[in-house]
Amino acid sequence: MPRLLLWDIDHTLIETRGVGRALSAAAFEQVTGMPMREQAAIDGITESVIFRETAKLHGLETSRADFERFAQALSEEHVANARELRERGAALPGAAAALEALHAAGARQTVVTGNVRAVAETKLHVFGLGSRIDWEAGAYGEDADLRPDLVALALRRAATVSADAVLIGDTPADVEGGHAHGVHVIAVATGRSSAEALREAGADIVLDDLADTERLLALVK
Repeated sequence: MPRLLLWDIDHTLIETRGVGRALSAAAFEQVTGMPMREQAAIDGITESVIFRETAKLHGLETSRADFERFAQALSEEHVANARELRERGAALPGAAAALEALHAAGARQTVVTGNVRAVAETKLHVFGLGSRIDWEAGAYGEDADLRPDLVALALRRAATVSADAVLIGDTPADVEGGHAHGVHVIAVATGRSSAEALREAGADIVLDDLADTERLLALVK
């Protein structure tokens, strides 16, 4: 069993079914004073980049201070709307069982996510998935713009070498982030990227979902 599991969150462990975009729009308007007419690409992208590129689509240039205010507003929106998130969103099939089985097998688990930490914590706790996560070892959307940098940071925070880690995510960006540091990547086709696209991106293993816990444990070992 590897010493460290690096989990993506959105479309790997959970889905918000539109709630996340609505909360982002609310936070964007709070910070910029403009309704969010459109949003930049989000799959595999960190929150800092999404905010910056979305602002550009509205003719705005933003600073780090603007992003920090957005991150705070977004975190508050998730807390205030936790009930709606719980009712409309969902933990993906097999996610809870996978986290528990890996914990029982002795794996340390954290997250490498484009979400800012406060949002990541709210999302996973809302769906009962947060108790097995080592939050201090994770890397988040406020820490760096690119996935490879987040993976490197999580490895440093966990004091783990790449050979002792496995990353599980749903986008080519997750594959890129893991492979940039020699981390084995299991990709799940539960997001917008097809199994074929994930194989083409170079994922070491591609699964349709996390439903088969025993198979996942065998593959991780």
